[in-house]
Amino acid sequence: MSDQTRRRNVVWAATWLAYASYYLGRKTFSSAKHSLEAARLLDVTQLGYIDSGYLGAYALGQFLNGMLGDRVGARRLVGFGLMASAGLCALFGASSSALLLMLLFTLNGVAQATGWPGVTRAMTEWTTPQNRGTVMGFWSTCYQAGPLLAGPFAGMLIHAYGWRAAFQIPAAIMIAVGLLVLALVRPGPTPAGAAPAQSEEAIAERRAAQREVVRNRVLWSYGASYFCIKFMRYALQLWLPYYLQKRLGYADDMASYVAAAFEAGGLVGVVSIGVLSDRRWGRVGLSTISLLLLAVAMFACAMLVGASLWLNVALLALLGAFLFAPDSILCGAAAQDAGGSQAASMATGFVNGLGSFGALLVGLMVPKMAQAYGWSALFPCLVGVALLGAACLLPALRRPLSARVHA
Repeated sequence: MSDQTRRRNVVWAATWLAYASYYLGRKTFSSAKHSLEAARLLDVTQLGYIDSGYLGAYALGQFLNGMLGDRVGARRLVGFGLMASAGLCALFGASSSALLLMLLFTLNGVAQATGWPGVTRAMTEWTTPQNRGTVMGFWSTCYQAGPLLAGPFAGMLIHAYGWRAAFQIPAAIMIAVGLLVLALVRPGPTPAGAAPAQSEEAIAERRAAQREVVRNRVLWSYGASYFCIKFMRYALQLWLPYYLQKRLGYADDMASYVAAAFEAGGLVGVVSIGVLSDRRWGRVGLSTISLLLLAVAMFACAMLVGASLWLNVALLALLGAFLFAPDSILCGAAAQDAGGSQAASMATGFVNGLGSFGALLVGLMVPKMAQAYGWSALFPCLVGVALLGAACLLPALRRPLSARVHA
């Protein structure tokens, strides 16, 4: 094995671990909602406000960190971002004021937003357009494995030690991973004949590429669809444990375990779509098909949820497979292709940032919808969102591949 191959494998593994670890700093709040409400620290409306504050900061942070990642590199953005999130989570676990809890988790949104632009910047440097779909398909399992492990881990800590420990113990793990990133992640190989990274020519090229990102109609199409995808994903990730507790009467730890089936199904979805998208199947076409199948699966959940424990697990796994598949490809390989080597971080941050405004609405809309219509309205609402997400991809689907990449 050559030194370059070894360094590439180290970067792939370190960034996979890093992004999975970010979920230790965000998934716990979802698992702890019922405990925070039971302790009378927060009511359901305040829980929604904290979600909105976090997601609003996360959305804006995607744009800012997207530009920053192309400038400072993945190593520093991810390493220091993880440690900042860890510090804020530790403080959250030590606080009792509703206002302070909201402030800390909002700031955590900015720190968490360093993750995706940073790790995709690193992966762009260590992949090629020819293998990117397959590599990113396997690598993107990090953001199913992360919540898949972080949710039950948080539930276990809450059950054994209380909600505060569920924030403080993961914070220590995040600090360790941040230090590991600073030690192991390095820039990818520079193409032959390329200008030095900080030369005036390279800076001018990077800025021109970043301006093209904002004018790229295909990226706007990706972002509009991703808006719908993130609304659905965060509606389920942030509220599934609470939903299972309130509607089906599951205990805190059991609700976290069952909700983890959603991410488990996502593991299958992202690998499958990544491999297929590098072959005869286009990235956008596969994403459109997945969203249509997701609408069917959402309808099945609306009709059958609660029939049995194992049927719930199977249905949630199916939702994860069809939702995470287009999620990973649109904000991963497809956006990286469109941004190119000069603006990959900004392109992924741009798509993720637009999508994150959809996630922002979750904290505002889901509690109000539940209060007005009951939790049984959740899945019928998401059927419509899935269909809208598929429709948003039609402009990009009609354009040839070369136009999608270079527009």
